[in-house]
Amino acid sequence: MKKGFVVPYATEREFAALAQLGEERGWDAVFGWEAVYGVDAWVQLGAAAMVTETIRLGTLLTPASRHRPWDLASAVGSVDRISGGRVTMSVGLGALHPGWTAFEPDEGRAARAKKLDESLAIYAGLLGGAGDFTYVGEHYSAGPNDFLLPPDPPQRPHPPVWVVAAPTPGGGRQRSLERAARWQGVIPAIHPPDEGAPKTVAAFAAVVAPVRALRADLGLPWEGYDVVIEADSYGGFTSLEPAGQDAWAQAGATWWVESWWDVPHGPDGLAEVRRRVAAGPPAP
Repeated sequence: MKKGFVVPYATEREFAALAQLGEERGWDAVFGWEAVYGVDAWVQLGAAAMVTETIRLGTLLTPASRHRPWDLASAVGSVDRISGGRVTMSVGLGALHPGWTAFEPDEGRAARAKKLDESLAIYAGLLGGAGDFTYVGEHYSAGPNDFLLPPDPPQRPHPPVWVVAAPTPGGGRQRSLERAARWQGVIPAIHPPDEGAPKTVAAFAAVVAPVRALRADLGLPWEGYDVVIEADSYGGFTSLEPAGQDAWAQAGATWWVESWWDVPHGPDGLAEVRRRVAAGPPAP
């Protein structure tokens, strides 16, 4: 499995320095995240792209439904060009919190899901490089345009998209699994039944298996598809059962992403993140 880490809090320059350190210590990817008001993740990633050569750069995650899709495509395309083709965007409906609802009302999950699908369709259409791309949706539309178009991003047809997905409770149509199957990777959302309980490999596999089947139904290859497990080798934010990496790889995981969301905001927390990055990726 490839190894990445999420930076929970950092300025643009601090993030770039951590990305540079991560590259030096053998990490495969570094991820930021998007706030409604806060440090701009794509500016962070652009800064990191300027001081790194090989480490992948991405978000974990981008609530794409609250972006104008052409703005999002512009930002992702810019960072992909700066980095020479090293961008991955993770998307989901987003977790509502006071830092979101202070500025934007909750439109409801159904509206956010529809906007997410429309945003991704326009993102792919614009970055695909066709000036005659058109789209008409319920929330967004795009018409033919040849006005000062940017260069194509290095990754074709567009920088890859990872999608958060989980089975629908009670069965029925599995819309988030279907969405994940159409794109380039899945981040299984595993919610233990009891607070503080570990994430289980069985729950993880219950997401991966149907996504694999859905891709087969769509005629899409499984080889090269990314499957992400969020972990915390330091044990503060989340725990896994089993804790070792082998079982997760056997269940289909191709990426192990360290998510240290419980590290405190401030200089001490930043120093701890730097220490963990410097220690290198967790051994199998």
